[in-house]
Amino acid sequence: MTTPDAPALPLRPELADEVPYGAPQLDVPVRLNVNENPYAPSDAVVETIAERVAQASRTLNRYPDRDFGDLRADLADYLAVESGVRLDPAQVWAANGSNEIMLHLLQAFGGPGRTAVSFAPTYSMYPEYARDTHTRWVTGRRAEDFTVAPEEAVALIEAEQPSVVLLASPNNPTGTALPTATIEKILDAAARVPAVVVVDEAYAEFRREGTPSALALLDRYPHLAVTRTMSKAFAAAGLRLGYLAASSELVDALRVVRLPYHLSAVTQAAARAALEHRDSLLAQVADLRAGRDELVAWLRQQHVDGRPLQVAETDANFVLFGVLDDRHAVWQQLLDRGVLIRETGPEGWLRVSVGTPDETQAFKDALTDVIGEKEQ
Repeated sequence: MTTPDAPALPLRPELADEVPYGAPQLDVPVRLNVNENPYAPSDAVVETIAERVAQASRTLNRYPDRDFGDLRADLADYLAVESGVRLDPAQVWAANGSNEIMLHLLQAFGGPGRTAVSFAPTYSMYPEYARDTHTRWVTGRRAEDFTVAPEEAVALIEAEQPSVVLLASPNNPTGTALPTATIEKILDAAARVPAVVVVDEAYAEFRREGTPSALALLDRYPHLAVTRTMSKAFAAAGLRLGYLAASSELVDALRVVRLPYHLSAVTQAAARAALEHRDSLLAQVADLRAGRDELVAWLRQQHVDGRPLQVAETDANFVLFGVLDDRHAVWQQLLDRGVLIRETGPEGWLRVSVGTPDETQAFKDALTDVIGEKEQ
């Protein structure tokens, strides 16, 4: 007996050749490829989270607070301390990672017949958010130093008339932060369209002293949204909690498109518990900043094929370096030595996350070994 061929799945045509997003997940001694905080939560943090989750578990037969007012108030309190900007909890929104926050934004303000713009190289998930919401995707180019020229950004906005402008600051994968003056010029141009401007500050806590946050612009620009995450500075990548600060009107638009009860009671409890320990968790950020700056200085002293390595200015917890004739070969040779970094960004460049002192030293030793082989 023969079985007839199964019918083809009615997959959307634009998804036919797509593959799922994701960085390699390999079991190696040193993993510096996905910009995680290398320090695990302390016993005190774990105990508080466990206690709060246990309390939340007693009411898991009930749906969670769908507007999570207590968590929004806690996040507003944290931003007031971190940035000096006091927001009403109604100006804060949260979701399962900043990825879902971005999807909410594109669901609310993108869509068929609408355009989103950004400036490449930048975060590789942005075009996927656009694709998944049927939003047209357009990218301008960053300068050789990975900055965004304000006049070129304004020209792109005027030409494309987007409904959403996505700006990562610090940018991923380059680490580049945007000056306030550049963001203001983009906001002014977007207001004339009109368009929502999203400043993605996933790595904001790692910015160097004197580098401002776009949160300070919220009171003047109601079409601005600033996104943050607890994945990086809070050492809570596994928690999956991203959030946004904006006008209450913009937040209300996101409440329309979010799925019912999208943020579980367990997630809310764990996030609030982590925020109770913000001082101890953020104390590690200063060490990571110092480690990043030292790593940048070290990389700039290295030579490959007789040329000094180029290293991008960075306000994040990672460093982009190049230019390598065969970056994949270098990436593979580092992996062969037990060090996993990320093959991403412009051709010839690699990105390494800042690890513990031991992890960073292991990367340095491995790269020195690889460079030495190339020079022989």
